[in-house]
Amino acid sequence: MLLTITTTHQPATDLGYLLHKRPGQIQSFSLPVGTAHVFYPEATDERCTVALLLEIDPVGLVRRGVRFARIDQYVNDRPYVASSFLSVAIAKVFRSAMSGRSTERAELADQPLPLTATIAALPCVGGEGVLRRLFEPLGFTVHATGHALDETFPEWGESRYFTVQLDGEVPLKDLLSHLYVLIPVLDAEKHYWVEEEEVAKLLRHGEGWLAGHPDRELIVNRYLKRDRSLATQALTQLLQDEPEPDTEAEEREVEEEAVEQPIRLNEARLGAVLAAIRASGAKRVLDLGCGNGKLLRELIKESQFTEIVGADVSHRALEIASRRLRLEQLPTARRERITLLQTALTYRDRRLAGFDAAAVVEVIEHLDPPRLDAFARLLFGEARPGSVIVTTPNREYNVLFAGLPAGTMRHRDHRFEWTRSEFEDWAGETAGTHGYAVRFVPIGPEDPTHGSPTQMAIFEAG
Repeated sequence: MLLTITTTHQPATDLGYLLHKRPGQIQSFSLPVGTAHVFYPEATDERCTVALLLEIDPVGLVRRGVRFARIDQYVNDRPYVASSFLSVAIAKVFRSAMSGRSTERAELADQPLPLTATIAALPCVGGEGVLRRLFEPLGFTVHATGHALDETFPEWGESRYFTVQLDGEVPLKDLLSHLYVLIPVLDAEKHYWVEEEEVAKLLRHGEGWLAGHPDRELIVNRYLKRDRSLATQALTQLLQDEPEPDTEAEEREVEEEAVEQPIRLNEARLGAVLAAIRASGAKRVLDLGCGNGKLLRELIKESQFTEIVGADVSHRALEIASRRLRLEQLPTARRERITLLQTALTYRDRRLAGFDAAAVVEVIEHLDPPRLDAFARLLFGEARPGSVIVTTPNREYNVLFAGLPAGTMRHRDHRFEWTRSEFEDWAGETAGTHGYAVRFVPIGPEDPTHGSPTQMAIFEAG
């Protein structure tokens, strides 16, 4: 079975430093299932490809007691198609790369890189649709070529095998983790006993992406071979470990509101956003990063909005929003206008496409800066609402808050806070890249030197 990973990041041979495998050398690794070989079919400054070739020893597997299910022990497809054995090889051979360790190129370990992964033969139980459901929300473009059961007899139909190419701009460690988890999920098989240790592996390699994946239940159940008790344990831990508005987060929100309360900024911000959405003429509206539902509560009051979707990565935040909105008590007609979705803003989700307007209120500053490009690409390029309203703090105004120590941000979870020029540069570049026009509106009292406390950008699709 064969996996190749290609990059055009320059110099492309930096891939060797990230993988801890030198181009120009062929390395072999002994595994319980056979032998893995790593080599580079191409290695130039412009383009570099690493290949992982896994030679399965089916006779040795039987002799060592590795268990197969539903297929003959000696004559089968396992030497030729990607399976949990390939995941074992990835974890063994690329262990350092999966953990994000790189002594020589430490700055690249967390940096999104242009990567293409190709799997020569990947079994996809459920067909191409499941393949796309699993990888597209992670930001990959999927190219799949199906294979007939027998080219000589096309009337026999298609097999479950595909040659798959995944294109994306992600950190290498993320790509390897995605492949490690999702290859056996697509195969719907693991070729060894699944015990409680597999839950820890799944949570470790799914950290940062699995909790927010739209098909996390499918992934967990297949990865754990539909063991109900293990799947329940994994899902429970995912919900506990995901970034959620727990007590500490709620305390931080109270801190931020205490800083801004003297000018009642939260009310002004929601009012400005609501006015911008209303003025756009939108009927179908997204609230991305809806949190506990403050904006949703205002949107549902307006009959203009016939479909309202609140989306957040946190399951608990959505539960709080549901209680705040009293969804179970709303009249049927009003209740049917609103939907709550769990999803991550940096993963492709087709459910978010085609809306008239999207609000992103005090959200971007909570994203790690390397994730901003993925967020912008997926929101403005993929989901592409007619209007997008983005608000974020104005860092210049912070010196005017009496309760905010000098040099600190308004919220301990903020990854950054931008000046007006920084926000305008980002918004202008984003608008130009994706074919939007953008204008800026201050929110809150304006200081002649420091501007307004909140800055808002209103994007309109061209």
